[in-house]
Amino acid sequence: MIYEENDYLLLSGIQHCAFCPRQWALIYMEEQWSENYLTADGGVLHAKAHDGDAIEKRGDMIIFRALRVRSAELGISGECDVVEFHKSEKGVPLKGYDGLWVPYPVEYKRGKTKLNDCDRLQLCAQAVCLEEMLHVKIEIGALFYGEPRRREIVELTSELRNKLSALVKSMHEMYSRKYTPKAVKAKYCQSCSIKDLCLPRLGNEDKTSVKKYMEAHIE
Repeated sequence: MIYEENDYLLLSGIQHCAFCPRQWALIYMEEQWSENYLTADGGVLHAKAHDGDAIEKRGDMIIFRALRVRSAELGISGECDVVEFHKSEKGVPLKGYDGLWVPYPVEYKRGKTKLNDCDRLQLCAQAVCLEEMLHVKIEIGALFYGEPRRREIVELTSELRNKLSALVKSMHEMYSRKYTPKAVKAKYCQSCSIKDLCLPRLGNEDKTSVKKYMEAHIE
């Protein structure tokens, strides 16, 4: 399926939706947001990633910062923190530079590597956008984590790509219906910056009626 540009979703929402679909819906559909020290720290890290010249040449590598990308196939658009172009015979030409170049996306994240794929899916989405725009195959990328201050190399496998396609399709379906998933309380809710907007306690199976909930808080 090819999406019209007006139907594009923000690429940055992929990590949010993979982490928690309700969080994504509250932020990107209902436009609800609240900062905490974790989101502020992440903002500082991204600012550092964009600090410096937008384009920088280092030997056989060209560095692009805050590079805008999009994919009509996935129906997403957004910005890559850093894309390194490495000189390679398997690459593509770049205007103003001699030789051929292979893109290597690098996404900056606070904290450390995660067991789930939410960050890897966002990186994979950036690679898919670059592949579609430049007609080149990208096999690997990297996640730079602020806590250990080192990169995690990510193989962009067919399994990860299929998982990305299914996630983005689900996001488009929810967005077209303007559907916000119900709250499901989990361990990670405690560190979420919008927990007071989400109210995950109300999503428990052992639900309290609205009347009882209001009476308890009035008391």
